[in-house]
Amino acid sequence: MQKRRFDRRISMQVGFIGTGSMGAILIDAFIAAHSLTPDKIIAFNRTPDKLTNLAARHPGLRAANSNAEVAKESDIVLLCVKPLEYRQALEELGDTLTEQKILVTITSPVQLVQLEELVPCAVVRAVPSITNAARSGLTLIEFGQRATDGQRRLVLSLFSRISQPLEVSERFLRIASDLSSCGPAFLSYLLQQMIQAAVDETGISRESATFLTTQMVMGFADLLRQDVFSLPSLQERVCVPGGITGEGLIPLQEHLPGVFQEVFRRTHAKFAEDREAMSEHLKLAATERNEAAKESV
Repeated sequence: MQKRRFDRRISMQVGFIGTGSMGAILIDAFIAAHSLTPDKIIAFNRTPDKLTNLAARHPGLRAANSNAEVAKESDIVLLCVKPLEYRQALEELGDTLTEQKILVTITSPVQLVQLEELVPCAVVRAVPSITNAARSGLTLIEFGQRATDGQRRLVLSLFSRISQPLEVSERFLRIASDLSSCGPAFLSYLLQQMIQAAVDETGISRESATFLTTQMVMGFADLLRQDVFSLPSLQERVCVPGGITGEGLIPLQEHLPGVFQEVFRRTHAKFAEDREAMSEHLKLAATERNEAAKESV
């Protein structure tokens, strides 16, 4: 894994195919971070209302009429569609993805080597996190074999304004995604359980318990961000021997160990299942493309 940070604004045209949850988050974050101006963005979504609302929120953003128009008008194309929508999206792109362009997929199950067989341009994987909405956290980056040094710098520069871009090898992609991208959902669930228990056991209002918990989390993050404590040293400092915190840790120490091993086993198993389905999906796309090429000869 390799961490890098860049600061220059992207002057090239960036296209988004798919403006659902993560696509919209990325667009909002890039614009808020001044990494991209709206006039440098062109996007398409099969649901017109989503695209209309996005364009209204960011005057100057161009709403395309098709996936092909996005690819034709862009230097960097972010493919933000669901895994099993890839075949249709790639079919619609046709010959618009030339060798000079960069295709960035935000879908983790797709193998870059398979995607490279279907398009002539450089291919990159970027796994964002919901924390990017606050221009924080990580974006995991994996480059395909065709990516040049200049294209690598360009992609890293794009994501550096909304996150810490981190290059990750395919071997560690799943566990890195579990920690950086799935992690906020896991922690959110644990914190909601703590809030609910406080309400049930003491009668404190949910509003008060939520406020106390969220303020604690923000202060906790600042301690780590400022490198005041490591996780173990923070626990040690708060947990005075024989004190109340230590007593409260006992049930956690008794019941929590092993839980995240099961969490990661499940995410890895689902990832393997999704990757197999995605592989078959792209094989079919390759077969259809080859047959179409033969017919055109």
